[in-house]
Order: sequence, then structure tokens, then C-alpha cells
Amino acid sequence: MTHRIPDYAEEEEEKHCSRREHPVIYFEDLKPWVSNFTYSGVRDFSQLALDANRNQLIVGARNYLFRLSLHNVSLIQATEWGSDEDTRRSCQSKGKTEEECQNYVRVLIVYGKKVFTCGTNAFSPVCSSRQVGNLSKIIEKINGVARCPYDPRHNSTAVITSQGELYAATVIDFSGRDPAIYRSLGNIPPLRTAQYNSKWLNGMKDSLIVKLFKQRCTIIFFSEPNFIAAYDIGLFTYFFFRENAVEHDCGKTVYSRVARVCKNDVGGRFLLEDTWTTFMKARLNCSRSGEIPFYYNELQSTFYLPEQDLIYGVFTTNVNSIAASAVCAFNLSAITQAFNGPFRYQENPRSAWLPTINPIPNFQCGVLNDDGPNENLTERILQDAQRLFLMNDVVQPVSVDPYVTQDNIRFSKLVVDIVQGKDTLYHVMYIGTEHGTILKALSSTNKSLRSCYLEEMQILPASQKEPIQSLQILHSGRSLFVGLNNGVLKIPLERCSVYRTEGECLSARDPYCGWDKKQKRCTTIEDSSNMSLWSQNITECPVKNLMVHGQLGTWSPWQPCEHTDGDSTGSCMCRSRMCNNPQPRCGGRDCDGARIEIANCSRNGAWTPWSSWAPCSTSCGIGFQVRQRSCSNPAPRYGGRVCVGQSREERFCNENSPCPLPIFWSSWGPWNKCSANCGGGMHSRQRSCENGNSCPGCAVEYKTCSPEACPEVRRSTPWTPWTPTNITQSGARQEQRFRYTCRAQLADPHDLQFGRKKTESRFCPNDGSAVCDTDSLVDDLLKSGKTSVRIINGGWSFWGGWSSCTRDCELGFKTRKRMCTNPEPKNGGVPCIGSAMEYQDCNSHPCPVKGSWSCWTPWSPCSATCGGGHYQRTRTCTNPAPTNGEDICIGLHTEEALCNTHPCEGGWSEWSEWSLCNEDSIQYRSRFCEIHSPGSVQCAGNSTQYQECLYNEIPVILPASSIDESVNCGGFSLIHLIATGLSCFFGSSLLTFVIYIYCQRCQRQSQESTVIHPTTPNHLHYKGNTTPKNEKYTPMEFKTLNKNNLIPDDRTNFYPLQQTNVYTTTYYPSTLNKYDYRPEASPGRTFTNS
Repeated sequence: MTHRIPDYAEEEEEKHCSRREHPVIYFEDLKPWVSNFTYSGVRDFSQLALDANRNQLIVGARNYLFRLSLHNVSLIQATEWGSDEDTRRSCQSKGKTEEECQNYVRVLIVYGKKVFTCGTNAFSPVCSSRQVGNLSKIIEKINGVARCPYDPRHNSTAVITSQGELYAATVIDFSGRDPAIYRSLGNIPPLRTAQYNSKWLNGMKDSLIVKLFKQRCTIIFFSEPNFIAAYDIGLFTYFFFRENAVEHDCGKTVYSRVARVCKNDVGGRFLLEDTWTTFMKARLNCSRSGEIPFYYNELQSTFYLPEQDLIYGVFTTNVNSIAASAVCAFNLSAITQAFNGPFRYQENPRSAWLPTINPIPNFQCGVLNDDGPNENLTERILQDAQRLFLMNDVVQPVSVDPYVTQDNIRFSKLVVDIVQGKDTLYHVMYIGTEHGTILKALSSTNKSLRSCYLEEMQILPASQKEPIQSLQILHSGRSLFVGLNNGVLKIPLERCSVYRTEGECLSARDPYCGWDKKQKRCTTIEDSSNMSLWSQNITECPVKNLMVHGQLGTWSPWQPCEHTDGDSTGSCMCRSRMCNNPQPRCGGRDCDGARIEIANCSRNGAWTPWSSWAPCSTSCGIGFQVRQRSCSNPAPRYGGRVCVGQSREERFCNENSPCPLPIFWSSWGPWNKCSANCGGGMHSRQRSCENGNSCPGCAVEYKTCSPEACPEVRRSTPWTPWTPTNITQSGARQEQRFRYTCRAQLADPHDLQFGRKKTESRFCPNDGSAVCDTDSLVDDLLKSGKTSVRIINGGWSFWGGWSSCTRDCELGFKTRKRMCTNPEPKNGGVPCIGSAMEYQDCNSHPCPVKGSWSCWTPWSPCSATCGGGHYQRTRTCTNPAPTNGEDICIGLHTEEALCNTHPCEGGWSEWSEWSLCNEDSIQYRSRFCEIHSPGSVQCAGNSTQYQECLYNEIPVILPASSIDESVNCGGFSLIHLIATGLSCFFGSSLLTFVIYIYCQRCQRQSQESTVIHPTTPNHLHYKGNTTPKNEKYTPMEFKTLNKNNLIPDDRTNFYPLQQTNVYTTTYYPSTLNKYDYRPEASPGRTFTNS
């Protein structure tokens, strides 16, 4: 008989796949939707303030303020705001680290056209008011004490009212022992909570030993209150914080609180002077119901929805307990109801905290009265205000159970958006966690939607985890802004387009998204084509698809492994990877790809076959042949053996084939004589073929010689006989004869050229004075009545016009022509003598040249050694230079660049000693500039300083020989002056001692006047006193605060206020349902008898 062992792995897998988990948007999927801003070297982007009117986000980080665009968080302006060196040095001298001694922005409020911001400033808090459009423009700079914490790790909060008053909750001393809710600025006097009083704000290190049930418990109140948020609502300012619970009987526990003060509170007279008279606080309850409720005591973040009078809060367990978080919501009416209920009061340090009737069950803030400030605040009223401030009733949330609960994780920040769905309004919560994720959840009283997460956004890579430091929501732009340690992110509130199908769109259960049946896509309600065609299904929480497709993990390191190749083995390098990143689960696909990789395997080398024998190296006679092989079949690799043997073989060839006698040319013979002495001739040389007649090539070689030209030889013909021309009737005539000249280079007779015809003429008159050989011929012609044919010589016509110039500049030429037609030569007439074309130079002026820059010269030395000088380099318009009216060079001829921008040392020498006083009671000192050629920032200021002499003393220089006791100075002797000085010294000492004794007495009387004695009966003139007669006043264990608990600048600003208008007291016995009471109310506390 066999038994089957259950497969627990399969059961666990089945359980996992059947779980219902909320959807998770991984970093890689969310990244395309996210806009990111970082700044090199800057971190702690913890303060975000929206300025929608100017479309910008104001960001406060360590040592910097930024203005970013709301569109994509791109940088508009970066303003450095760090601590100066002296402040940081002073901070470190007090034991703080360099990291702590920076300026961490902790207050950032946009109001109107200003930005009010405060920073820790290396444990020296400072505040400034700046222009919202230019953060570098500081309008006002004020002390940051009581407005900003010293330590960047302390939680604080602040709000500015519409009247310009700043309400801040923070620690106001260096050691962190004095937490306070403090009002400053504005037009009413500054006030604060009682100093060093753990019952008002439990922030002092206090130790109290209490016996309880015969057991000794030690109550230690150590940590300061953690202030979370402040809101200006109606006539009150509300503060949300967590602190050690003073009313807790045994042990230490933390309660979350809401406190409020009247905005028109002016403090008390004598008692509670400069201190709130309307301060109250109540506990906030956020717990999981049950027989034993589970409490989430520590408030981490709040968000106020003014349209709903609703305040959401994130609560967690203590840091030392199991991590758990919850989100609860509180109505302002519930908060008001708790403040209208009874107080909780401890008679003395040894008694228990017990409920006490509220003398003003419907307390309201008052209005100004003409009788003077605090006129109706009697001593009894102030005593009640001093001891009754902790409410007995707990502020209960809207629902019995929290809207959202989550174990094993701590929430850090919260914002809420109101979304119009198909049928109703939804409150969508965005919750930041300590791991750097954002949970998108629904706030609903419907049990099926309780703790309903729509999705979890992983805004950081999986390997990076850090808490979210700040969240801001822009309702109009539907954007979420996230402040992290290293940057700012912008995430859209809706991403409906990621859902491709109707099923995906509706199953997302996203209030922002619905399926548009007409457009057939997932859209917001604003983008829908028709409300009737837009569907949405938010009836249950969305469920994460748990199907996981397998992905291969990372490769393991390379490791040696073995392989077998036939009969041999070798070593390789192997690595592997597994299908575990992640493993396929719930029906997911298996991994694709290789899981093992092998490389660098060793391999022994082997020879390739021999190649064929190469041809013989000779065609006759003994030669050799070669054949080869290579070690590449295969080649040795990664430590394998190489091949053994030769890679080349040789052998002889043509041993039995002797070569015939060689046939070759003999040497060339000498060159013979050149065939011509000039004009280019030829000469040759010869060689003969030995041992045969079949030598390749020519036996004769030619080359030119005597290339120089031959001299020209001229030959002229004899003159022709004289021939008569132009015979007149009288026998007078002209005669002509001709001859020709021939020229030729004798070396080339074919180049014979005919020369110009030369003509000679003579005149033969008819008187026989000249002997002409043609007289008989002329006579015969005349006798026969015939004349010879008239020979007409050619004549030139007039010159034609000049042609245009061949060039526009730099010497061209122009031409003109004439014709041999005036007359034309006929009957053997002589042609026109001269050229038919005439040339003339023109446009000899140079051409215009367009200017061009030369190369830049090298950079000149810096003009200053520090403080910001400049380099310079130049170029000239000479490559080429512009000439003859052409364009000049375009551009700069000089370039400059900054250099040596580091600050200069002063340059001045040390100041000389002050000179002696002159007759005008003036003394001076001087200094000189140690720099030979100071720049604009060196040796700034005057070289000489003047000041008036102290006590108008003018020294009188006397000869040494004339100084004696009898010398008079202004009518007094030296003895008189000494006596006067001693008398003044003893008199001033005595007067100082008397004043000191008087001040000590006054101080002792002032301290005694502030003590409330336990045995003194009620001496106050209080009508309608319902206190039992046996009630006795007990000593207060806290310090009475009257005057010296404000920062100095606030006291001096509002000292005269005691003579201005006052507040009156009004009591409304009817129950009020609204926190915003009528403005006729009073800041004081009183009650009346019915």
C-alpha cells in the first residue's frame, strides 16, 4: 500500500494564483507618462507650492529655490540660497555636522504676488519675502526664529491668513526644547503657547515617577511635538500635530491632536500676557473597530477639502511597533463638537486627569470693543484659560472604520481629488509611502469598496526606495507633483488611453475613465461625445492580473567546464541563466532564449591536406617546386595543441631538361653623326643578336638631335623694268617697278615664304628734264591716241567707331576698322598700305575688390588677474582689403571672452594707525593699493578715512624741559586734573553699585507677584462663581509666562497695542452646528448664569 505525498509547492502556487491583489503600475510602464526635474548637487526637494495663476510650481530644496513650469516641470529659474561661510562655521563649532549646517527650506507659501519662505540657515533660521515672478528679488528679509525650525529634522508647519498674519508651529530654540504655536507679522500683537509647559505642548524633556497599582512606572516625555499641518478656517486657525500624551496614566504613548486658536486673540493681562487665551486641543481617533480596537495613533499627513468641510488624515502605528497605516476623515462639525464639550483637567501632579465642565460650552471668538484690549478678561477667566485647554472628548472620524488600512507598510503623505463619475462624485486619494510608491485609492463608505486600491504606482526603479517627502495636487490640470530627495516628478492623474478595449477600461474601476461607445475608446467624462453613450462600472475593486510571463534572469559568472570532441576532451568557459526573473506563474509563458552559453572552448590544431605542387620555378634546367598546408583544420584555440610537422615542402624539377644556348643582344654601338646641323635631325645606333637571329626587340634605335632652329636666309629678285602709270595728255607720268624677296630656312626648303612686294615710283615730266626709259613708249601711246590702262591704287576709308572695351577694369582694349575702298586698288594698283584695324588701350583703372576678413589673431593676455577680466582677439579686413568702392567686410573685427572670474583679493594694504587729532578734532588713517595696475574691482573705495576724535581731545605737545608740577593747562594745574579723574572714578563706581542693588530688589518683587499661593482663597471679584467653596488653588508646575517669551523684534513692534481697541466677550447659549461663527464673537472665555 502506498501513500501519495502532497505537493506543497503546487498548493502554494494555487493559493497565490487565486489571490486578489490590486493592480501595480511598474516604473518602466509609468516612465513615459512622468516628467522629471533634477538639479546637479541639490537634494531635499521637500517644499512644493502651486502658483496656478502664473502656471508655475515653486520648489524649496537644500540651498536652492526653483521656479518650474506646471506643464512639464522644466526649469524657469534657479536661485541659490545657501548659508554664508561664517554661519556654517559657527554651526559646526556647536557640534553640528556639515550636512546639518546647510540651509534647508522649511516654509514656502505663495500669497498674492509674493513668496514667503524660511530656511534653517545652518541652525540660524532666516525668512524672506520674494517676488513670485523673480525669486532672486528679495523684498524683505526677517528673522526666522519662531517661524522656522533650527534643525532640518524637526517637523513644522505654517500658514498665512488673508490679513497677512503668519501662524507657525515649530521649535523656536537651538536645543529643540521650546516648541510653540506662534503668531507673527500682520497688524495684531504676536502670541505663542506657554513656554516650557508640557501640558500645552509636550516638547520638554520631563521625567515623572508615578505609583500605580503598587507598581512603579517611569513616564519620560522626550521628543518634541511633530507638527503636521495648519489651516485658516473661518475665525479660527487649526493645527494638526502629534505629541506624547500627558494624560496617559502609565508609560509613553503618542496621540494625534487638533488644536485651534482664535485669529483675533490678543493675549491676556498679567496672566498669559503675550500668550494665547483661546488655545484648545483635542485628540483625533483613527482606529479599527473590534472588541479591542486597534489604534493608529501617529498622524503623518492631512488634506483639507473646503467644499466638503472634510479633513483627511494619514495615521500609522509607532515606529517601534509592527508597521500599519490607515486613512481616516473628520468633519469640521465633529471637531467643533469636541471643542464644545468638557475639558480634561489634572488638579495637581499627583492627581488623575478628570473631566471638567466647560464653562463656555459654545465658545466663539469675539470682536473689538472700545473699552480697551482684554478689558473683559478677568483674572478668573485667564486662570481658566491657563489650566483648561485639553478637551475630554475625542474627535471621531466620519466612518467607524478607516477608509483605507494597510499592514506592513507606512504611509507618509496624502492628497485627495474630487472626481465626477457617471452617477456620483468620488473622492480619489493619492497616498505616498515610505518605499517611494503612490497608492491610488477610493474613499467610500460602501463595504465592497472599503480599502479599495485602484492601482499602485512605482515611481522609482525597483532597486531604489525612499520616502515621498511632499505631495501637491493640481485639480484644474489633473496633475500630481511629487517631491523626492533628489528631484520633482509630475504624474498625470488619469491615463485612460492605456486601456485599449472596453473590458480593460471598465475593469480598471477608475473614476476618471469610462468607455465611449461612439468613439470606441476609453476617455474621461469631459472628452466623451455623449453622456448617454459613456459607461462606467465602479461596483468593486479592480483585481490585478496575476498571470506572469517568465523572463530569463541574469547570466551567472563564467566558469570552466569540459567538452568532448571525438576521442579528445578539452576545457571551455560556460555560463547559465534561469527562468526566474520572474518565473512563469498562473499560466504565464515560459522563457524564450538560450539558458546556457559556451565559449572559449579549447581545440587541438590539425593539418589541412597538402596543396598541389606549384609549377617548376624554371622552364629548363634544374629548378624546384613547392606545396603547402596550414594548421587550420581546425586551428588551435584557447590552449589547444598546435600541429606537429612542416607546413611547406620543396622538390627539384627539370633535372633532365638542359637549357639551349642563350640568345641575346650584344651591347649597343655608338651613336652615328646627326643627319642635320640644325632644325632637328636624327641619329642612330645598332646592336646584333648573338647565337641566333630571333632576339626580341629592334636592332636599330633612333633619337632626335640638333633641335635648334636653322638661321633664316633671304633672297631678293632683280627689279622689274619701269612701267609708266597715270600718263597725262601732256606725256607727264609716273613710273613704277617691282621686286620680291624670298626667305626660307635652308634645313627645310618646304617652308619657303613669299616676302612683301616692294615698289619704287618716279615722276617723269614731259619737259625732258628727267631721262625716263619709257619716253618712246609714251610717245607711241600718245601718237596712237591711246593711253595705258589706268592703274588705281587702293585708298583707306574713314576709320569706323571704336568697339566696346574688352574688360571693365585692369587694362582692356578696344578696336576700330577701316576698309581699303577709297578707292579699291584696280588694274594692278597698289593695295592700301597699313593696318586695317587699330587697337587702343582702355579701362586701365584697377578692378574693385570686395573686402574679406583675415584670420583671427591669437587671444591677448587677460586684462585682469582676478575679479573678471577679458581676453581679446582681432582680425582685419585685408584678405583682401576692399578697394575702388567695393563692399567692406561684414561682422565684428574684435571678439572678447571673460577670464579670471574668481574674486579678487582686496588689493589694499593694511590701514595705518589713526593719526593724532588736528585742531578740527579730526583724525585720519590711510592705505595704499598694492597692485600696480588695479582692475575695476580691485582697490575699490577710498584710500583715506576720517573720523571725529573721541572726547574732542586735542593733544598739546610741549617741550620736555618745560613739564613740571607748576605748569598750568587751561587755567588748571596737572594736580587738579588728576584729582578730578579720581573723584569721577569713585563716584561712578558707587552709583553703579546702588543701581545694581535696586534692580535686584525689583526683580525679586516681580517674581513673588507671579506666584499663585495654594492656600489663598478666591479673592477675585467674580460674579456668579459656581466653584465650590472648598476648592483651593494648587501650585502650577509650569512657568507662568508674562513678558519675556517672545522674540525681540515682535515685542518692539506691538508694545503700544495696550492702548488700542479691545475685544468684548459674547456668549451664545444655543447649540451651534458650524465652525464659522458670527464675527461679533469674543476671544475671551466667560460664562453667564441663567
